[in-house]
Amino acid sequence: MRYSNLAGRLAIFNGTESAIGRTVAVETWDETIGTALVVDPRRGALRPVTDCPDFSHPERADQVVAAVSGGGWRAHREDEGPNGTPLTEQVLAWLITATGRATPITADATGHVDDVEGADHLIPQ
Repeated sequence: MRYSNLAGRLAIFNGTESAIGRTVAVETWDETIGTALVVDPRRGALRPVTDCPDFSHPERADQVVAAVSGGGWRAHREDEGPNGTPLTEQVLAWLITATGRATPITADATGHVDDVEGADHLIPQ
C-alpha cells in the first residue's frame, strides 16, 4: 500500500554516511514555526524535519478515513503462493482514503496483513 498516515504527509530523507535514505511519516505539524514533526528514534521524541541534516522534501500521503468489510471479494495472484504457485485469498477489508481510493487488504493463515493492490485479479464471490 502506498504510505498512509493521519497527517497526510511524508518526510523524505536522502541519508548520510551513517544512515540510509528513508521515508518517515509526519506525525504532526508545529503550527508555531510551520514545520513538520517526525519521531526521532534515538531521542524517542518529536523533532522538526528541518533539524535533520539529510531532510530532502515532504510528499503527500494517503489518509485512510474508513475501512469497510471485504464484502465477499477474493484477491488472486499468479505467483505469490508456495514455490511461485497461484494464491487466492479472501479480502478482509477495503481501506478508503480521503480521495475515495479503495485498497483491498488480506490476512494470511499466520495473521500477516497486507495490501493486494498488485493482485492480478480481484474476484467477486
